[in-house]
Amino acid sequence: MSPRSHSDATWTGRDDRTLWPAIVILAGVIAVFETTNLDLALQDRCFDFATGRWCVDANDPLWRALCYTGPKAAIIGLGVALLALAFGPARWRTLLRVARRDVVVALLTLASVPALVGLGKTATNVFCPSEIRRYGGDVRYVKLGERFPPEDTPARRGRGFPAGHASGGFALVGLMWLRRTCAWRRRMLLLALGAGWGMGGYQMLRGAHFLSHTLTTMLLAWIVVLAWRRVLAPARGAILTTAPVAFRPDGGSERSKA
Repeated sequence: MSPRSHSDATWTGRDDRTLWPAIVILAGVIAVFETTNLDLALQDRCFDFATGRWCVDANDPLWRALCYTGPKAAIIGLGVALLALAFGPARWRTLLRVARRDVVVALLTLASVPALVGLGKTATNVFCPSEIRRYGGDVRYVKLGERFPPEDTPARRGRGFPAGHASGGFALVGLMWLRRTCAWRRRMLLLALGAGWGMGGYQMLRGAHFLSHTLTTMLLAWIVVLAWRRVLAPARGAILTTAPVAFRPDGGSERSKA
């Protein structure tokens, strides 16, 4: 095995072994924010109490195009492209030198991360910063593990946790394994983090989410992509072969011969 191939295989294996640590870190993040007022302390810096305004105006068309509608449209377009690539003619995958299994992992990640986050938003009943009284809203501030008192329960349910808009950006981690090189994976990881935090940061600056909401979505995206890689692994107990592989359009691989 060449040093480059060995490095790539080691990198890939190291990624896949982070599934359970990521779950532990997620539990730790939730525990930290549940037992502190860190969310409020950070969100206070995004809100001007004197004027009652957020750092970013939610109705500003430029910010909305750059950080909301633009990225959202691009991610939807990418999903359509991945769908066509996964189930289109094999020559398309051959031309781009990608395996079907890896494309399917990317497609499923892009679809399932926002879906999972959507389910979480429905179940958790957590409100956005702009909806709570501290920032001019009409709802009492209640953390994830707390309940509203009977005399102060809002008529509607909150849909603030986890962060939904950032989920599409963080779901781009599914692209990391379309190429089996360290350089490609690093670039796609940076793309996913940049997109996720760009979209999530915008939401925080306009009062749509707390930091804990976005951190949770980021970790969920990593957990989901690693889970899909295990589900769709080519063989039990192995995500990728550790020897150099010869590309096959159908998503399989075969060991190169000396």
